[in-house]
Amino acid sequence: MKKFEGILLCTDLDGTLLRADKSISRENKEAIDYFKANGGRFTFITGRVPTAAQAVYDAVRPNAPIGCFNGGGVYDYETDTFLHFSELPEESIVLTELVDRELPEIGIQLNTARNVYFCKDNPAQQDFRRITGLPYKVCSYRKRDETVGKMIFLHREGAMLERLAELLAAHPLAAHFDFIRSEKTIYEILPKGASKGAALPHIARAACVDMKRTVAVGDFDNDVSMLKAAGVGIAVENASEAAKRAADRITVSNEEHAIARIIRNLDAGQIVL
Repeated sequence: MKKFEGILLCTDLDGTLLRADKSISRENKEAIDYFKANGGRFTFITGRVPTAAQAVYDAVRPNAPIGCFNGGGVYDYETDTFLHFSELPEESIVLTELVDRELPEIGIQLNTARNVYFCKDNPAQQDFRRITGLPYKVCSYRKRDETVGKMIFLHREGAMLERLAELLAAHPLAAHFDFIRSEKTIYEILPKGASKGAALPHIARAACVDMKRTVAVGDFDNDVSMLKAAGVGIAVENASEAAKRAADRITVSNEEHAIARIIRNLDAGQIVL
């Protein structure tokens, strides 16, 4: 039996596996290859749609399905199929119209199973495109001829997103959805029950791994459910306070090859599952 056999290591991307410049360090890449070569199952759960995570997939080649849409989807690149997908109900249009009307400064983005569409632009949306390199596809947020995974709202100012969160929470339809602050400039409407923590068991089953033998790594509020669901939840040093509180332990920052450090800790028996 190989030393990491029966272990699933699942990481967030931005702020965790990826450095600030969105690159993956050589140390992390080599450690991931070592982990997989010795029987470990490696993957990631991200807020991105699969097409937006393709470059990361190509760089680290997960050997288990990935989580996407902040846990609303589980996707297998090898077969180009969703093993699980939570569709955002059409009633989300009502909430989006509310935001568009009451907070016109907010950027609006529609994520379908295959595409990212920019419905209303602002500087935060422009930042997003520059960082991700995604093409500037435009459509109405009322578009429903593709399966919709989530709605995203963006603004550079945290206070504006706080106003947005209060506005949405006060609406009668709020109980039909989940909401998450996934980055400092991003707030999302998700299908009820969709979360990274909910996606992790789907991935573990596909990888034939017991949930007690899972390790999850993250840095932000949207990683909290995953950190709590895993056998061992680990927050990076640069994580939000909510993520650190949810974690079983804290490791080095994303700039210090956090995933490589965790794999070394597993190898040395310093993380016990």
